[in-house]
Amino acid sequence: MNDNVTPDPQAQLDGLQGKAIRHETPCGDGRMVWHEWDTSGGKLPVVVLFHGGAGSWRHWVRTIPVLMKTYRVLAPDLPGLGESDFPPDGDNADAIATIVADGIAAIIGPTTGYDVVGFSFGGTMAACVGVLRAKTVRSVTIIGSAGVGGQASLGSAVRLEKVRHLEGQERRDTHRTNLSRLMIADTDKIDDLAVAIQDWNTIRSRLKTPAISRSGAIIKAIDALRVPLNGMWGELDAPANPKGPERVASLRARKPDADIRLVPRTGHWAAYESPGYVNSTLLEMLARTRPPGV
Repeated sequence: MNDNVTPDPQAQLDGLQGKAIRHETPCGDGRMVWHEWDTSGGKLPVVVLFHGGAGSWRHWVRTIPVLMKTYRVLAPDLPGLGESDFPPDGDNADAIATIVADGIAAIIGPTTGYDVVGFSFGGTMAACVGVLRAKTVRSVTIIGSAGVGGQASLGSAVRLEKVRHLEGQERRDTHRTNLSRLMIADTDKIDDLAVAIQDWNTIRSRLKTPAISRSGAIIKAIDALRVPLNGMWGELDAPANPKGPERVASLRARKPDADIRLVPRTGHWAAYESPGYVNSTLLEMLARTRPPGV
């Protein structure tokens, strides 16, 4: 078992969430839940962060505090995940992305520009929103997403252990096992905070995101994008088949103007495992489309 301990994981999450404004927008007959971090009263440029499959806004716990210094940050629980209700069409990427895009417009206004960043399944949402809202999206950044290089790079199945029936230390240990297989390459970086996030997310995961990721929606959207595209993959990204370097090469060949980076010695959840590299690189990428004078 890994003995790396993070003091008071729940206090860290509660502290960050306590600084946010909560929004709810329609999701079919239900609601989609958003959190907004804004220290400027709406004067800073907007960046929207989409989490990965079986996730929530908590996937960005090590990115939000950095971005909120210079951006107005929106981070939803995507439909069918976290606190958000299940969408009417749960296997259609464009239908879900429309709910998401409409939610952004309801919160910041239909003419306000913004950048979108998506991790894993969130990359599919980011690319689809980038196409649906081409007049307001400034850039699309995808991190660790599958399906970017055609059928050969949709990803390999990673065997995960079932946890819903487990309790106590056995449950926490099993989460660590799953995190090491799927999300984080360096097991020393699987701390109590990562386990707490994994547990909260797993309990509330209902949308079957792998099928959407394999549907071809992301590459269809990328081919249709008319805004700048950025990307990052962990060098040791477990779901990637082939591995991260081949995905980077594939997308560079497909989109020569895109800024695509490889995160050294890092697994799938790069923003958590290597936050220094990811955050600094993301700020550099976003700076290119940052509105002048803000």
